[in-house]
Amino acid sequence: MDKLMNNHWVMRVIALFLALMLYASVNIESGTQANKSTSPLNTSTSSSLETAVVTDIPVVTYFDEEDLVVTGVPETVNVTLEGPTGSLLKARQQKDFEVYAELTNLSIGSHRVNLKIKNLSSDLKATISPSVITVSIEEKISKDFPVEVEYINEDKLEEGYSPDQPIVSPNSVRVTASKEIIDRISKVQATINLEGAKETINKESRITIYDSDGNILPVEVEPSVVDVTVPIKSPSKVLPFKVVREGELKKGFSILSMETDPKEITAYGPLDVLENYDFIDGVKVDLSEIEKDTVLEVDVPLPEGIEKISPETVKIEIDVDEQQEKSFSDKKIEEVGMAEGKVFDFLDPDIGELDIKIYGAPSVINDINSADIELYINLSNLSDGEHEVQVQVNSPQNITWSLEQEKVKVRISSAS
Repeated sequence: MDKLMNNHWVMRVIALFLALMLYASVNIESGTQANKSTSPLNTSTSSSLETAVVTDIPVVTYFDEEDLVVTGVPETVNVTLEGPTGSLLKARQQKDFEVYAELTNLSIGSHRVNLKIKNLSSDLKATISPSVITVSIEEKISKDFPVEVEYINEDKLEEGYSPDQPIVSPNSVRVTASKEIIDRISKVQATINLEGAKETINKESRITIYDSDGNILPVEVEPSVVDVTVPIKSPSKVLPFKVVREGELKKGFSILSMETDPKEITAYGPLDVLENYDFIDGVKVDLSEIEKDTVLEVDVPLPEGIEKISPETVKIEIDVDEQQEKSFSDKKIEEVGMAEGKVFDFLDPDIGELDIKIYGAPSVINDINSADIELYINLSNLSDGEHEVQVQVNSPQNITWSLEQEKVKVRISSAS
């Protein structure tokens, strides 16, 4: 072995072998690196051409919009794009290209039209679906139509409430479309929701155009929104009212007559509230301010639970005259309200009679006689024994009176 190692030919052969091995190793690695550097480029070149479908792209139509109407153009189309990944991704995200139908130079009638695309990156190819459409070009006309009001949820109004005649402003609108569409129009409608309404509704409503089958027609409307007022009629009840007199006329004067205009008030509100009222109380007149014939305008109070009244004021015409007096003697005092099984006796006055004077205008008291005046005492809820009781007077209106005594004494006992 040592001899072989010392032989220079053997060493040359070994050196040559090692050199060949090193050369081969370097070339193999270099070839691998070359493959690694070139292979991705080829892959990129082949894989960067991708396709994608972009949906719902609006279709822009070019034509004489002032004088013509076009139908048959779809609102949107789908576009299949092919190209490099970067450009494709940008186009999908931004959708900055346009699909359009060029109709500018076409005549009135029916036409087959190729949809086109613009503003698309030059390295992208596009396929439009549908790519060909059939359009109809017609002359544009305008016509005025009255506006109808359609109510919804009318059944959800509270009991007794109902809508009155609606007011629409403006009450007609101008519809612009082709003659074929104009001839199909059956109804021009504004819609109002009545649910829960208790008072006048004031709302804006969008106009909708229908054909006879209830289909909505695509037309131009001017104005497209109108103002609608719907008065809501609530349950009502006509009620008389009571005039409450406060204060006294100046000495020497009496009321000749007192007339009201109107004589009844209309009250509006829920049915269950109206049922509780037979008249309206609290219309007040201050007599202390009256010295001559007068016409007053007096507020009518709003009863509890009532939503509104009409009218809210009434006129009261008061005529006055110089006061005169008239006397009636020995007017018998009647009793009311005594419990069953009870009896009573007058103690003061023991005869149960009183004198009364009445005061009023001459034309009023001249027609009053003794039978028109009633005196009575209320004995309800009184126990056995002696009691002082207030004397009450029933008399015609527009007079005053005075009694020789305002109270009487009575004795109540059980019947034997």
